[in-house]
Amino acid sequence: MKKVLVATVKPFASEAIGRMRAVVEAAGYELRLLEKYSDKAELLAAVADVHALIVRSDQCDAEVLNAASELEIVVRAGAGYDNIDIETASKKGIVVMNTPGQNSNAVAELTFALLLYLVRNGFNGNAGTELLGKTFGIMGYGNIGMHLARIAKGFGMDVMGCSPTLSPEQATEQGIRYADGPIDLFSSSQVVSLNIPGNRDTRGIINRELMMMMPKCAILVNTARKEIINEADLEKVLEEREDFRYAADVAPDNRELLEKRFPGRVVFTARKMGAQTDEANINAGTAATSQIVAFFQKGDATFQVN
Repeated sequence: MKKVLVATVKPFASEAIGRMRAVVEAAGYELRLLEKYSDKAELLAAVADVHALIVRSDQCDAEVLNAASELEIVVRAGAGYDNIDIETASKKGIVVMNTPGQNSNAVAELTFALLLYLVRNGFNGNAGTELLGKTFGIMGYGNIGMHLARIAKGFGMDVMGCSPTLSPEQATEQGIRYADGPIDLFSSSQVVSLNIPGNRDTRGIINRELMMMMPKCAILVNTARKEIINEADLEKVLEEREDFRYAADVAPDNRELLEKRFPGRVVFTARKMGAQTDEANINAGTAATSQIVAFFQKGDATFQVN
């Protein structure tokens, strides 16, 4: 019998677990849970004899993969998979998948929650500004980007998209403007949403040069990865531009410093919350188990990333 382990420090919603269990058990497999674990040793012990592993933001490094002697597939319940050691997985013949699109609307809605909080001055009673007529730039126009564009249009915003996979023709079809690279996007947008992966190519890519290009009363929202921001440059920009604001659900390492120096101009969630909705939990969890079953039964590797 195939054993499927769900290892999550941040547990799935109970309804999500119920649906995941139904998918796994209907296939004749066993579902195991490791929730809210505090010691890596617990994870190492739990993966020892499982054939499939589902994680969220949990670190699945070489030590974890090497401890899982029977492991055939790891699924990241979400889009980003930089928490999984892809190189080690590939060497061991372990398939790695993500569940693209399942959390997208949740992330997009959180982006606008953070944005509205800033433009209305934290709801402190003072006059704020409106989104109507502003240009909303999307860096990384994928599943999340499409949801962002839909919401931004609802606010009457002019939407621009920038992505290696987006062509001018596709932008026109989507009803948005095409940005010919980050410089074009940042220099044209009062608001920029970051939705790019965190990897060697994107580490620190959002630097002083790009941020300083943004028009007056600029707002940068990051629901991607903290590593894509040059934190020293972010501090300099906030110091040099009193009109610049920053929001993220991936707080920088210098969070306390920024909150102390620039009150009201930065906002961070308590933890990464882009996918923290019941609906996203259910969507991503169910997709993860369905992909595992399809892989075991049909060899379906549609969402393989390694």
